Amino acid sequence: MYIPSGLTEIAPGVHAWLPDFPGTWGMANCVLIASGPAALLVDTPYTAALTRSLTAAAHRVLPPQAAISTVVNTHGNGDHSYGNGLFPDAEIISTHANLGHLCAEPEPEQLHALLDQCDSGDLFQRYMLAHFGRYDYQGLKLTPPTRTFTGRLEVEVGSTAVELIEVGPAHTSGDLIVHLPDSQVVCAGDVLFIGDVPVHWAGPLGGVIDACQRILDLDPRIVVPGHGPLVGPAEVSTYMNFIDDVRTRIHALHASGLNTEEAARILLREHQDTDLGLVERLAVLTATEYRHLNQDTTPLELVEVLGAAVRLAPDCVPATVPERAVLLADFHARL
Repeated sequence: MYIPSGLTEIAPGVHAWLPDFPGTWGMANCVLIASGPAALLVDTPYTAALTRSLTAAAHRVLPPQAAISTVVNTHGNGDHSYGNGLFPDAEIISTHANLGHLCAEPEPEQLHALLDQCDSGDLFQRYMLAHFGRYDYQGLKLTPPTRTFTGRLEVEVGSTAVELIEVGPAHTSGDLIVHLPDSQVVCAGDVLFIGDVPVHWAGPLGGVIDACQRILDLDPRIVVPGHGPLVGPAEVSTYMNFIDDVRTRIHALHASGLNTEEAARILLREHQDTDLGLVERLAVLTATEYRHLNQDTTPLELVEVLGAAVRLAPDCVPATVPERAVLLADFHARL
């Protein structure tokens, strides 16, 4: 596991914060776009400590007097937006549809309390501790966007053109991608995962495929996924094929009359030898697609959906997990 102490330059004036935490949740990529005294940050980290670490790294590459005056959230999940509150003077931009996703997962203080109360004797609570127990959410407040749009929005960062393109519903109801035409860079957010089985909460999965095609249509040189290493168009195409294969299989299982749990068990069994991490997320993908196939419009409860997925894949849960205090101390020692 690697928490970057600095930023990686991927194009002139464009730097990426690229934590390397495969096989777990919460460590998302962020991108800093700077031109003259202006700077825009694509997504904010999961905790205050991580956000301060990123901010310190950003100031080492920004020119004197420069400040992050704009934050763009590719979507509303906490690992891409909980750090918003540490930029009180910045304009925070997302799609208007993203507002509907903000209430779908626990707020930071709720998540912190949930983890403090987790019992390692319970399968799902042990999973939560293993993947989220390292994060300290204290002092964070859910900070929604101050500006929203639909469709497309162009913003200027100094002399740099930045295109914000709505591509949801896909991973969530309000996804956007960030296109830097001069640099041929696209920030994909969580419509693209590299290295692990993806998790998509809104769907349908066809919407994820369409969002990735929008990325390819921009003819990028570099694509920054929401999680995982930098990639090019070839890797985006491979990812699309994976999602399409999973989607086709889920539709076939649904057509055969199987319910969500039965279909998820089959999908998990068929992919048990995959090289990708977090295979339990296949059960989330099944639940997401079944919601559309069954025309289920009830409000999404992320924790409940994840809990059901974990209980279908008990082998994904470690036999023992250190106490929460130990996890927090170990993680913060890495910062």
